[in-house]
Amino acid sequence: MDIESFRKYCLSKFAATEDTPFDDITLCFKVGGKIFAIIDIASFECVNLKCDPEKAVELREQYQAVNPGFHMNKKHWNTIYFHQDLNDAAIFDLVDHSYDLIFQKLPKKFKEDQRST
Repeated sequence: MDIESFRKYCLSKFAATEDTPFDDITLCFKVGGKIFAIIDIASFECVNLKCDPEKAVELREQYQAVNPGFHMNKKHWNTIYFHQDLNDAAIFDLVDHSYDLIFQKLPKKFKEDQRST
């Protein structure tokens, strides 16, 4: 996994945007102004992803690469370390899960407005 592939994948999601709201090296991917993925541009060692609480616990038990979210609500976020026991496809599946959790909670008006553009 490299940073450009990861970035391209996140931005391919419907209505996804990116910005650096915290500092110059923390890149956030958002939909509807809500974060679904956070990476450190300088090191690109891991990603913070939102996750269903039950699934989060299962993933942490199953994979060494999955840990409670660093600097995040540990119930709803995982930190996924690259280059461990999860392949790129599995990480992209977790990005999808995070994005879907955020997108489904967005207001109906936002979804309709985005689809019409």
